[in-house]
Amino acid sequence: MTETTDVVVVGAGVAGLITARELTRKGLNVVVLEARDRIGGRTWTDHRLGHDLEIGGTWLHWTQPHVWAEVTRYGLDVTRGPRSEETFWLAGDEVRHGTLEDFMELIDPGMTRLLEDTMKWIPRPDQPLKVREIAEVDQFNLQEMLDELDLSVDERNANEAAWVGHFNGPLDKCAYTNALRWTAAAAGSWHLMHEASAIFRLANGTRSLVNAIAQDAGADIRLGSPVRSIEHDADSAEITYGAGETIRAARVVITVPMNTLHQLDITPALPEGKIRPSLEKTGSRGVKAWIRVRGPIKPFFAYSTQHHPLSVVRTEYINDTEAVLVAFGADSTRLDVNDIDAVREALKVWRDDLEVLETTGHDWMADEYSQETWLIQQPRQLTQYLEAQQQNTGALHFASADYANVWPCFIDGAIESGFNAAREIYAAITASAQLTPAT
Repeated sequence: MTETTDVVVVGAGVAGLITARELTRKGLNVVVLEARDRIGGRTWTDHRLGHDLEIGGTWLHWTQPHVWAEVTRYGLDVTRGPRSEETFWLAGDEVRHGTLEDFMELIDPGMTRLLEDTMKWIPRPDQPLKVREIAEVDQFNLQEMLDELDLSVDERNANEAAWVGHFNGPLDKCAYTNALRWTAAAAGSWHLMHEASAIFRLANGTRSLVNAIAQDAGADIRLGSPVRSIEHDADSAEITYGAGETIRAARVVITVPMNTLHQLDITPALPEGKIRPSLEKTGSRGVKAWIRVRGPIKPFFAYSTQHHPLSVVRTEYINDTEAVLVAFGADSTRLDVNDIDAVREALKVWRDDLEVLETTGHDWMADEYSQETWLIQQPRQLTQYLEAQQQNTGALHFASADYANVWPCFIDGAIESGFNAAREIYAAITASAQLTPAT
């Protein structure tokens, strides 16, 4: 027997939970189908190495309007990791040692030149396609634009490593327009962009936000319920999920990451503008590692190059006996984060005095329900696909941080996208009066 409801949300990540919350508040019946055994999607706090670690999305900031409104709504505490007391970076094969301020001064000329035209190309981050000519720069990858600057070896290594920390992928696969979008969202300031994307986190973990939204939503959230197929027309859709259960809804919200969208069995098939970018994949394909080392040590930052297994490492938790580091690399295939010997070797790029006790992480690229870390578009994907990715297809709507305008790929972007989807769905359903009786 086929169940009926007003809306089915595919995926209980932040975008899906926000969509569900906003629609239930409007009196609609919402069922959320989540393939995993947990909510949160690519936002995932897990207790490991003696701490609540962010295995996925982490950082937020008051310049990110949607997530900061949620922080205020639920009264969540925000904190940050320990301030760096020393910084390491590479000049060729030589390790340099100084302060974080020294490193920031080193990258400042390159960052400033790279991003000096940000507001010309994206004067309003909420309208990333507002300047029609943006296609002129969307054809370039970030590596090409950095090479144009003809930086010294020191500056080039430092700038490349900093961008790997931001983009989590090989820079020749990452569109230059990603850098413009992030910086435009920070009012054209690369310093503010750096702070907004990598410093502040929730004191009780992102789970505190995810759980608050889910509890507030009042939706029927079904874990362990992977979607098997979706058949749709202009007025409704039927979803088969789990062990063969079926449910019919007036509207469906698909919130899966861009890289997995093409794998869903959807009839009729989705338009080319949605399927093509999913087949092309994102530029981000990196790794995030958590590393517990013996203390005491000073809080530190370390930057190598994009060609090393780990490009950025920093202290995130510290006490007198141990420290927990978080690290990023451009290519997940070059480092198994659970291989303690490989992680030890990766850290020796900067220093050989760290005693590694444990390591952990999650291979998001191999995760069947994500197959990506956070979205970084390849060249031309912004101008060729974003508009199509944001549009609904009949009864199917789409919400994801991958499709956001202001802060794409951040928690903020997921919330923005969820709000947009909920507004559009409510308008469509009320216009056709396809409401099921409230239960």
